[in-house]
Amino acid sequence: MTKRTSIRGIASGLCLVGLLTAAVWPKVVHAAASVNGTVTFDGKPPAMRPLDMAAEPTCAKKHTTPQLSEALVLGSGNTMANIIVYVSKGLPAGKKYPVPANPVVLDQNGCIYKPHSMGIMVGQTYKILNSDGVLHNIHTLPKVNASYNQAYPPTRKEGTTTFAKEEAIFNIKCDVHPWMLANIGVFTHPFFSVTGTDGKFTISGLDPGT
Repeated sequence: MTKRTSIRGIASGLCLVGLLTAAVWPKVVHAAASVNGTVTFDGKPPAMRPLDMAAEPTCAKKHTTPQLSEALVLGSGNTMANIIVYVSKGLPAGKKYPVPANPVVLDQNGCIYKPHSMGIMVGQTYKILNSDGVLHNIHTLPKVNASYNQAYPPTRKEGTTTFAKEEAIFNIKCDVHPWMLANIGVFTHPFFSVTGTDGKFTISGLDPGT
């Protein structure tokens, strides 16, 4: 099954929340299946201003070209990166899915969160790195989960946390560097994906009849 998603008139939404979410689910599945699609921006994209890192020269020196906000990242043909796509309904009631042993990793590198968008399962380890050697702060902004608000001084290279409840999408910010923004979705299942610059996503292993 293939789905192509075009998103119109999204500039204001990007400014307000810094993310877009496309929720999809297969309607007819006869066996374990995959959903594939491409997310594109429909319309004239707004001009993205370069990030001003003058306040943190250590990070500015890491970049050889101006860094743009990742709230809107487009590829060839206006394909959209950093879009979290997930199954929002239709999964077997009461089914439990194993939590991956490997962590989801967020790196603070060049005063940019890498990756910008990510998904994680409830109870899965969220590993946070500080590759810059400067003071950072990880401040999650959930409405359902407890907030994680921790300083990462130059000597703190790593930290971990988990999220206890499902929560579709919320933002992450750095209180030290206001241009640093990311977003994450917390799910009770593994059926989510994040688009790359080609706008493509794949969600595999869906249960028959989903």
